Amino acid sequence: MQLETKTIKKYFQKSIDEYIKNAVVQKIMAQKLVSALPEQEFENVLEIGAGAGLLTAEAAGNIKFQSYYANDLVEKSECFVKKYIPEAKFFAGDFRRINYKKKFDLLLANAVFQWCSNLDKVFSRCSELLNNEGLLAFSSFLPENFKEFYSVTGLTLPYKSADELEKLLNSKFDIISFEHFEYKMNFDNPLQILSHMKKTGVNSLSDKTWGVKDIKLFCDKYKEDFPNLDLTYSPIIVIAKNKENIFEL
Repeated sequence: MQLETKTIKKYFQKSIDEYIKNAVVQKIMAQKLVSALPEQEFENVLEIGAGAGLLTAEAAGNIKFQSYYANDLVEKSECFVKKYIPEAKFFAGDFRRINYKKKFDLLLANAVFQWCSNLDKVFSRCSELLNNEGLLAFSSFLPENFKEFYSVTGLTLPYKSADELEKLLNSKFDIISFEHFEYKMNFDNPLQILSHMKKTGVNSLSDKTWGVKDIKLFCDKYKEDFPNLDLTYSPIIVIAKNKENIFEL
């Protein structure tokens, strides 16, 4: 299913304070994303979907830059960003609709694009925002992400396959690196799985409020189908170079 921006914002507003201590996999993704970047200095960097600042923290200590800009749907994200980069300039709202009045040498996004509808337009906007040969560095997830949860509930996001992502990127970017890895988390009971997902914003997969009966059905089926109580993450790390474009801001 694809969610509206206002729905995503509502749920991440609720979870942002607990995100850092629960987003174990997203932190690993941020570390891998920054490690995959070439060693160079960037003049202007824009981070899309900065959230609670996991990627911002990695960027602050490991990326050389002159100016840092950050964006998120949730206004409170600015506090987290400026905790790590006090001089950063923050833009609240949908990154696709903001006029930044400049182009960037590096766009960063950690676990963001899976929430976006129409990735073709997302990547086109990223290309417009980048200087020629500027870098787009992002992490996201493949369709195997949360496969256990999907099997039990039928709820998922419209994740793109690796081939689909490559095709979408190729019209605007040259792909430099594309890494996939899998990470399993283990829990003591299914309620912990629901709590983990809620505290990382993933309860925004649905607008429906679960009642006691729904939760019991979920717990019973999860234990029956996946007795080890695993939850599988399937992240990707992508670095791509912008092809020549003539778009002017």
